[in-house]
Amino acid sequence: MKEIKVNRIKDVLEQKGATNNDLVRHLNVKKETVSRWVNNKQQPTVNTLNDIAEYLRVDIRDLLYPSNWKDSTIPPFEKEKNKKK
Repeated sequence: MKEIKVNRIKDVLEQKGATNNDLVRHLNVKKETVSRWVNNKQQPTVNTLNDIAEYLRVDIRDLLYPSNWKDSTIPPFEKEKNKKK
């Protein structure tokens, strides 16, 4: 079964040139906690996501899905269904 990627924290950290340790220091949390977030083994709270977004100077939505998706309001299954019409 394919693992579902719930957050994009790891991707955004890389794009911003930041590290897990930067989040550890900024949020005052354990290294293991940040590791679980970036590997999608555990999810941060909405408040923590907001803190991460503010720290990285991104919209909180960018931590959850790419902002450059085409037709992002249509789920992939619906896109396929619409093509057949």
